[in-house]
Amino acid sequence: MHLPLLVVTAVPAEADAVRAGADPDHVVVAPVGVGPAAAAAGTARLLATGRYRAVISAGIAGGFPGRAPVGATVLATRSIAGDLGAETPDGFLTVDELGFGESVVNADPTLLQALTTEIPGAIVGDVVTLSTVTGTQTTADRLAKSYPQAVAEAMEGYGVAVAAAGLPFAELRTISNPVGPRDRAAWRLKEAFAALSTASARLWTACG
Repeated sequence: MHLPLLVVTAVPAEADAVRAGADPDHVVVAPVGVGPAAAAAGTARLLATGRYRAVISAGIAGGFPGRAPVGATVLATRSIAGDLGAETPDGFLTVDELGFGESVVNADPTLLQALTTEIPGAIVGDVVTLSTVTGTQTTADRLAKSYPQAVAEAMEGYGVAVAAAGLPFAELRTISNPVGPRDRAAWRLKEAFAALSTASARLWTACG
């Protein structure tokens, strides 16, 4: 018997977009809440009450200009807790640098390779998980410098990755807006949701 794939999103609109493309016989889709804490708790609850072959954190995201344009599909090589750490007079220290844990979870390499093959044109790079998404150019520049391999920012991937606890994990995002000053008029939610549905149609082929 093939175990199903679990895909978790933050909000119902993202879950609907995934369901519009995903194979309903083999892919379970559930919205678990916004932010890394809600994502981790919701994913852990689902994993405690069901058996799955892999876990994917999916949804829309902000793309770093010059790395992931609006409308692009992104696959994470690593999901990074970008604001887990401490401020100091000399700048931000990650939880790793403080010696208190790890702020980076690698995507499962086999799953990532399969997804990359099945989703042509997907941009592969780090995805930064933030509790507060970027709204200023100053923060955008700081993040881009701190995470030179980051292609997108979102709010759940690291939490889902931690909750996956040994199961193959990946993060899939489609870009609705650039990272930086918030300009809702420039967001392309419809296009990002459509891209998410298109990418989701390939999930079971990659994971099955």
